[in-house]
Amino acid sequence: MHFKALIDAVVRQTTVLIAHLATAAGVRAPLSHLVNQVFLDLVTELEAQGLGRKVVADMFGIALRSYQLKVRRLSESSTDRDRTLWEATLTFVQGEGPVSRARVLQRMRYDDDALVRAVLHDLVESGLVYKTGRGDGTVYRAADPEELGDAFQANQRDTAAHFVWIQVYRAGPVTLEWLIRETRLESEVLERALGDLVDDGRVERHDVAEATTWRCPTCVLPTGTTVGWEAALFDHFQAVVSAMCLKLGAGQARSLPSDLVGGSTWSFDVWEGHPHREEVTGLLRELRDRVSKLRTEVTLFNDHHGRPDTAQQVTVYLGQAVTGLDATPSIGKGDADTSEPLDRDRAG
Repeated sequence: MHFKALIDAVVRQTTVLIAHLATAAGVRAPLSHLVNQVFLDLVTELEAQGLGRKVVADMFGIALRSYQLKVRRLSESSTDRDRTLWEATLTFVQGEGPVSRARVLQRMRYDDDALVRAVLHDLVESGLVYKTGRGDGTVYRAADPEELGDAFQANQRDTAAHFVWIQVYRAGPVTLEWLIRETRLESEVLERALGDLVDDGRVERHDVAEATTWRCPTCVLPTGTTVGWEAALFDHFQAVVSAMCLKLGAGQARSLPSDLVGGSTWSFDVWEGHPHREEVTGLLRELRDRVSKLRTEVTLFNDHHGRPDTAQQVTVYLGQAVTGLDATPSIGKGDADTSEPLDRDRAG
């Protein structure tokens, strides 16, 4: 397949997933930042691979100066340096109390008006800010913690903890700076999540002269859990992407029987009364049971004998989709059921 066609197909399927995440469980997640964030993330990854800015600018089809100006504009607020426009706007509204749209626009005068208006809309949609009135006379007020609700706060806190837990397990030992960059959580939320994880023993904190780091030997989200499904979904997606990137980075464009990195996909056409239907549809359950049993054995051995510095981390991902049922439409057509929690069993 032509590389452009392959990239377009991958982007298409990724947007299908994002659309379902943005509307999961009846929520309407703000998306106005997405285009700019994708551009910045892609730029960061391309430059991390050693490509010069002129080459990256050419890949986007824009002049070098235009590219540099765009990166600078999107990386931080032009009004408040070292802060994103979203952070700067929310902080201003929180600090000023009830404040008019005209005043917000005047305060963020060095940023594009349309971008500031979009950020205000996102803050209102997310429930972090309330608004009254119309036009530039609209008044904004930051929501108090009590107004957000105890249940909402508890859910947000638990979700953040699971998300941080996954990141620490996969990349640990990690520093606070690394976690802030990778999770993009506010520092207060991140530090609270780390505190919760350390307190209940899921994550270990190590204080050394150079820096404080966090690590954890295991990470398990049991099948059927209703908490942390967001982190489980992210980790499954990251595992698939990591395997693909490792294979591409090694210059492999084909599968071999001896492969240690990669994946395979099989499709079966079965129906009611088919002699192999139960065997096929039960594959996910059977493989989960086998892998969970093996993970437990590996963890017990590692806990007893310790892990050498040369230990390899092997990530195995399993998935199954059944199309043709009313409850499970085809993701290829833009429909998917992501309401059920995913499981996450990790071998230590």
